[in-house]
Amino acid sequence: MNPKQERLFKEYTVWRAMFTMAVPAVINILVMVLYNMADMFFVARLHNDAQVAAISIVAPAFTMMMALGSMLGGGGCALIARTMGEGDSKRVSLYSSLCCWGSLLFGGIFALVVLLGKDTILGFLGANDEMWGYAGTYLTILAFGAPVMIFTTAFGNIVRAEGAVKEGMLGNLISTITNVVLDPLFILVLPLGVAGAAAATVLGNMAGAAYLLWYVCRKSSSLSLSPSLATSAPLELRHIIAIGLPNGTSSFLTSFASALANNLMVQYGTLAVAAMAAASKSTTIITMVQMGICVGVQPLLAYNYGAKDLSRLRETLGKLAILTMSVGLLATLLCFCFSGPIISVFLKRPEALSLGQEIIRIRVLTGPIIGFFYIGSNFLQASGNAPLSMLVSLLRQGIFLIPMLFVMNYFFEVKGNVCAHVAADLLAVIVAVALTVRQYKKLKKTLDPNEITGGQIL
Repeated sequence: MNPKQERLFKEYTVWRAMFTMAVPAVINILVMVLYNMADMFFVARLHNDAQVAAISIVAPAFTMMMALGSMLGGGGCALIARTMGEGDSKRVSLYSSLCCWGSLLFGGIFALVVLLGKDTILGFLGANDEMWGYAGTYLTILAFGAPVMIFTTAFGNIVRAEGAVKEGMLGNLISTITNVVLDPLFILVLPLGVAGAAAATVLGNMAGAAYLLWYVCRKSSSLSLSPSLATSAPLELRHIIAIGLPNGTSSFLTSFASALANNLMVQYGTLAVAAMAAASKSTTIITMVQMGICVGVQPLLAYNYGAKDLSRLRETLGKLAILTMSVGLLATLLCFCFSGPIISVFLKRPEALSLGQEIIRIRVLTGPIIGFFYIGSNFLQASGNAPLSMLVSLLRQGIFLIPMLFVMNYFFEVKGNVCAHVAADLLAVIVAVALTVRQYKKLKKTLDPNEITGGQIL
């Protein structure tokens, strides 16, 4: 770690360090939100609800790829940052190399599984006859791009571990700009429809991956892509997976729950699926920004944990809570007040607009507090408590949401499907906060007072 990056972790005030790390991460997240919205936005210009719904149907498969990238990137980022705090540069190089080659391996396996089982997967995702062909085309093209997409997601996180938050942001910015520029050309001009949207996504990731490779090879002071390092200790990948599994599991469950929600929603017609998809895209900014703040600050949490500076760790957690709640409240109010104009970006038919607007106003109800869930997940991950971090990740999109989808959809149909997400969010926040407080108290008791740096722990 170079001196400038070390000062960021050790010497900056907590607010300054948080903003230095969180602002680029949030910009990165907003870029990703734009990235995820771009395909649907331009496809919506075709005025074909089946193609809009097809993108929504395939979205869980896309999320699955991001889950693998998040698992390697999140685990690698936390482990590398903590190892830097401990001063072990050799293991930093080893872990980064394993993340590189592991992402390509997982991408290849994912592509093979999707291409061999495409029809089964489309059936599970809830595609009906109206959208089957569009969804199949979109899924096939994304599968071919899986290795590079997983790599880009993983290393966008990995470079943040050594304090290169701007470079990680720039990699994703390049991906998004490339995608947004190519989308109208491929979708509307050629015109290729959903096939063009998928191609633009893959090519955008290739551009981002090229930049990240350049950064690691030419600018990084500690990261490595050496295949010989990765093959010298391949079993060390299990530590990365163990730490990153909560991230991956959370994204996996998001994918599974989304597929289940689509399966339940499709019984009400293609229009209902399109309205749900558009509303979900519109409200995702609330959770994504808060998640971005917490993910951006996670290396600071991990470094201070590795350095045993628990007073700074406590201060960071408190200020994270203030920041995420303030941002969440503002974003919620904006989405609620402007739900009509927002949903009209994706949908045109009056009945779809009305349903989409109603869904937005329900989904935003937990917006001000959902940041506490991400604080808990990232703190537990940064502290190396994989079991508790895994449990928190299972709560929101798994343990609570999946059964609620079945029960509430049965009794309340479309509105029940939407309210299930709100109820699951609320319960997940309560449990995550309780486990975070418990874990922090446990950390204070287990550390030797002589090892603690940074002053007295309150």
